[in-house]
Amino acid sequence: MIADSWRLAVGTLTAVPVRPPTVVDRRRAGLAMVLAPVATVPLGAAAAITGYAGIRLDLPPPVVALLAVGVIVLGNRAFHVDGLADTVDGLASSYDRERALTVMKTGTSGPAGVVALVLVIGLQAAALASVLAGPHALRGAVLAGLGVCVSRAALVLCCAAGVPSARPGGLGDTYTQAVPRPVVALVWLAGAAVLALAASAAGLDWWRGVVAVAAAALAVAVLVAHAVRRLGGVTGDVFGAAVELALAALLVGLS
Repeated sequence: MIADSWRLAVGTLTAVPVRPPTVVDRRRAGLAMVLAPVATVPLGAAAAITGYAGIRLDLPPPVVALLAVGVIVLGNRAFHVDGLADTVDGLASSYDRERALTVMKTGTSGPAGVVALVLVIGLQAAALASVLAGPHALRGAVLAGLGVCVSRAALVLCCAAGVPSARPGGLGDTYTQAVPRPVVALVWLAGAAVLALAASAAGLDWWRGVVAVAAAALAVAVLVAHAVRRLGGVTGDVFGAAVELALAALLVGLS
């Protein structure tokens, strides 16, 4: 089961080629979401390497940050930014649940979705530039890379027990309600511990890592609660939006 969950996590959340899982069910899907922060280490490493290399080459931090964000987007095949745009378009289109879900399913980006992408990616890049411009370039790059991984803890909150699926049979249906709430708390606490240690090593106060994780968890919780109220539950698009919001909140908290 662990092997299937690992392949599901890596294959879904990164562009790293892996063998498909032999079985996909709710248990394996839930474990895949728990493994998401570890499965996305290649993305975090790629962002950290890009950031450190750019700073060492004396490129302007904003340019380096945009390149690193681009690497992250390419590394997951733009899966999450697409979800962000679709979610915002759907929620902005109508107060009618069915209409909103239909707009989200079309896959095209409207004005609201485009503005959301610009704002969220802009926040990510601006905050990342601040992190990379710190006194310790390597430590800052590692801190940013760990932030990328921890941001994927957003997925366990989307898949927590008690959070329903808005679209039965949709992409996110197998994953919903697959992670027990105590496990959700443990994943986020582990993320806070990791970023607290990394922040301290990078020359920041250790509590900055904890505050960043708390801000990310709050942002995701608000999004999930809003999706449940407006859509009746979460979808695969909401998963992607949650990851992007979590990353933005984490980087802003660390900047």
